[in-house]
Amino acid sequence: MTEPFKKSKNGLYFIDRWEKEAPGLTAGFTSKEGGFGRFNGLNMAFHVKDDLAGVQKNRIMVGEQAGITADNWVGCEQTHGIHIEHVTKKDSGRGALDYDSAFSSTDGLYTNDSGILLTLCYADCVPLYFYDNKSLRIGAAHAGWKGSVGGIGPAMIEKWKEEGSRMEDIHVVIGPSICGDCYKVGKSVIDEAIKWYGKDEMKSFLPVSNEPCTFYFSLQTFNRDLFIKAGIPEENIQVTRLCTSCSSDFFSHRRDNGDTGRMISFIGWKE
Repeated sequence: MTEPFKKSKNGLYFIDRWEKEAPGLTAGFTSKEGGFGRFNGLNMAFHVKDDLAGVQKNRIMVGEQAGITADNWVGCEQTHGIHIEHVTKKDSGRGALDYDSAFSSTDGLYTNDSGILLTLCYADCVPLYFYDNKSLRIGAAHAGWKGSVGGIGPAMIEKWKEEGSRMEDIHVVIGPSICGDCYKVGKSVIDEAIKWYGKDEMKSFLPVSNEPCTFYFSLQTFNRDLFIKAGIPEENIQVTRLCTSCSSDFFSHRRDNGDTGRMISFIGWKE
């Protein structure tokens, strides 16, 4: 499968095929390259005890590179849940340059409007991107293990179905996140994941040798499986090979022992 993300000269990763097929769409993921603040990189999050002015400068810089200025961003207070907000142009600026104005307790955003950039923060969790090539509806979701097993991906699809989207028109990209070779979890996580599978289906996890009740868990594969179960055609699903833990291009909560910055996923229609 072709890698969906292409790194630009400024260090951002863009969803190459979508931007070629849909002029005016900007969609991608930041790296930790460049930027200001205590993490010596492009930290995009307000909640990790970084310098506020530095984070704001980072966001303004990325806005210029992505083609939608930071004052037109929308952000969230993420809680590893499955709550999704339908946002409009009137929400521009919420959570863009401060944390207090962000949507509270929200891990998914979608819109039909242009001129706003949907943004979510990550440091190992899975960024999910959504695009309906007929209605031009776009969306993004933050899927850590809790959001993944809670079904935030299928929840977004269900909302779009209710608003008239057809499965064959919805395209999904599963973005940079910790890979299955780096991510070990306990049995309680697997107990939640396995509820989505039939008895004889291939699973997205494997037991770790010599570590009882411990499993390698591929959140990317798991989310892909859920999209297929939700009715998205396999050919409409792209999955990255980029791992935030393996690669020095990214911040990683697990690799960096929790004291680290955050990348953002972003998607929006330029005006």
